[in-house]
Amino acid sequence: MELVNTISNNKIIKILALALIGSILLTISAKIKIPFYPVPMTMQTFVVLFLGISFGYKVGVLSVIFYLIEGIVGLPVFSNSPEKGIGIVYFVGPTMGYLVGFIFACLLAGIFTYNKNHILNLLKITIATSVIYILGILWLGNLIGWDKPILEFGVYPFLYAELFKILLLTTLVNKVVRFRKYI
Repeated sequence: MELVNTISNNKIIKILALALIGSILLTISAKIKIPFYPVPMTMQTFVVLFLGISFGYKVGVLSVIFYLIEGIVGLPVFSNSPEKGIGIVYFVGPTMGYLVGFIFACLLAGIFTYNKNHILNLLKITIATSVIYILGILWLGNLIGWDKPILEFGVYPFLYAELFKILLLTTLVNKVVRFRKYI
């Protein structure tokens, strides 16, 4: 019985450690800005999907939740923080829908199965990414009003960058998904 408890405890520690590493990767991806047109690109959405694909949906989603909690309690983990605020005030701002969308995108990316069919893999990764933007637009519209050009603020500036990240992840997905067997 003691051996079973030790194995369970070791598994929990491993999952928590991986989730913490995932949240750190997500923080780093939020802070590095790559010059891109028309707005600088971070690799956040890439890492969100990467976590789901490589760690599986349970550890991936836990990583994203850790990241969000870290930001909500005031750690400057979010993109543009601390410059544009920290904590719950930043979280409930214009980007909240996108941040919440990270959870569901990671969940989808982790649930999907991937194979050698690059077209299907591309479609699955695109669907998972789209969840981020759908929730982001819904929140942004409620926050600033639907009479504003929501797509011009919340989607169009990011399309080229997202396409780049989706294509990059599609080329890597079959290598990345192999990490799951070690968790």
